[in-house]
Amino acid sequence: MSRVSIVDLQRMKAEKKKIVVMTAYDYTVARIIDRAGVDVILVGDSGGRFALGHEDSNEVTMDEMVIMARAAGRGAKRAMVVGDMPFMSYQVNDEEAVRNAGRLVQEAGAQAVKLEVGSEYAGTVAAIVKAGIPVMAHMGSTPMANIGAGDFRSGSVDEEQVWRDARELVRAGSFSLLLTGISADLGERITEEVTVPTIAGFGAGDNCDGQIGVTHPTVGLHPDELDRRKSNYGPVAVALLDAAEKFTQDVRAGKPVRSRRDSG
Repeated sequence: MSRVSIVDLQRMKAEKKKIVVMTAYDYTVARIIDRAGVDVILVGDSGGRFALGHEDSNEVTMDEMVIMARAAGRGAKRAMVVGDMPFMSYQVNDEEAVRNAGRLVQEAGAQAVKLEVGSEYAGTVAAIVKAGIPVMAHMGSTPMANIGAGDFRSGSVDEEQVWRDARELVRAGSFSLLLTGISADLGERITEEVTVPTIAGFGAGDNCDGQIGVTHPTVGLHPDELDRRKSNYGPVAVALLDAAEKFTQDVRAGKPVRSRRDSG
């Protein structure tokens, strides 16, 4: 089974075949969604909240991102694995950005990296690409751009600036654009103009070249799902709770349980 490549994603855009992106932060989830046929697995800094229990994604360290990306990379056999560059891993200077991007490729085995950037970081993107590391540019309303603003999804963006960002980041060598917090109309117009695949996050509509689903909230793999269902798929958390409760009841009742060689 060959791994999805940048050429494959470009072909999908040309053929108007939707690109599917989902997130994973560990081996098990990556292996499962890879089997489902997703094209790209993003090891996002959102793993800081969903997998590591941080209050904010910006608390995630570079070392933590490497660990999560290494684990997810072992599970993905077909999907392209993209490792997220966490807060302050590329903002200091281009040399440090290249070094940290290199860690996600060399140590973690990712095939590409993602940066939350605007046109002011076009030079940084170009430096990473020059080093031979493909870059997905995440633009629009992003978590890092809204530090301290609460729910970044509610923020408005300067659509003219987004246009400028898109053009500059493509010129800098980005192989894909992840668009979040922009209007569906703008997402469609950017998709029609740029030569690289666009991926829609929240708000960017259904007419981009692909869609991203943050796996944990998408499938309901979150404790909040136990009290009120929010997910469109799942909820996986409820099934897990039911299974764990049944196992607990059987053990406490002295019933025989199916054992596996894995015991801890």
